[in-house]
Amino acid sequence: MQLVESQQQTRASLIHSSRRSLLLDSLAMPVSSMTSSELKIRQRLGKYRIERKLGAGGFAAVYQAMDTVQGIRVALKVPHSQYTTETVLTNFRREIRTTAPLEHDNILPIKDASIIDDRLVVVFPLGEETLSDRMTRRISLETALDIAEQILRAMDLAHAHHVIHCDIKPENVILFPGNRIRLADFGIAKVSQRTVQGGGTGTLGYMAPEQAMGKPSFRSDVFSIGLIIWRLVSGQWPEWPFQWPYAGYAKLRGRIHPDFIDFMHRAIDLNPRRRFRDAQQMLSVFLRLKSRTVRHARARRRPSVKVAQAIAS
Repeated sequence: MQLVESQQQTRASLIHSSRRSLLLDSLAMPVSSMTSSELKIRQRLGKYRIERKLGAGGFAAVYQAMDTVQGIRVALKVPHSQYTTETVLTNFRREIRTTAPLEHDNILPIKDASIIDDRLVVVFPLGEETLSDRMTRRISLETALDIAEQILRAMDLAHAHHVIHCDIKPENVILFPGNRIRLADFGIAKVSQRTVQGGGTGTLGYMAPEQAMGKPSFRSDVFSIGLIIWRLVSGQWPEWPFQWPYAGYAKLRGRIHPDFIDFMHRAIDLNPRRRFRDAQQMLSVFLRLKSRTVRHARARRRPSVKVAQAIAS
């Protein structure tokens, strides 16, 4: 039995290594003249048929497409033509090698990356929506904490492999059925930001001050996660210069356990030395506080429910 399991694990490892090798080889192809027009609906790109545009940024556009061979829908990230250069491909290959060991249920995997019709095309599983989209609707405390835990578990693994994400934001958190999230853009975020900005990495509004100065660290990712958790729980974004109390504090004080407020405050501290050292430490504290925070919130809700029932009767 152990021999069979060992053989299966070895086979899976070989398949994964082979797939990664093919992906890297495909990016070693020379880049000639890149087309500048954006993709059109129903346009074919290799085996992919474009169905709709999901969004676009300074570095790339993202499309929903049908894989006409496998018969499944996928997400395609296609960098703008002016950024598809030999330098970008070299940086992209390096980042893929760095992030290849990050296999986790809460990390969005790259299904394929290759040059198709003179375009760099990166293929991902297609989710239902981004966390940014989900934040436009009400989110219960229990759901908010569940999302926060999944983000932390993804980054726990990344930091254990010495990988800094550098661009953790709601647009890079993809929701799948069953309320499962997968954190996207590992490696790609660094390449895109270096290419567009020519230096530091990250998205203004979500990055730590030291990261904006070109000195990212595990603690910078902690800062970005802290911002997202605060927004999930309070409904408001802390903003620069991040002076305490942050926006939404009055609302939190009435229903969230003080220890969890302190937890979020520590994550978003302007001084990186006062933050959690990495996602592993942050996750450990989060798990100790999670159930206590939920019980506290439910206890605070009960009197309100009783008053409402009394008024109704």
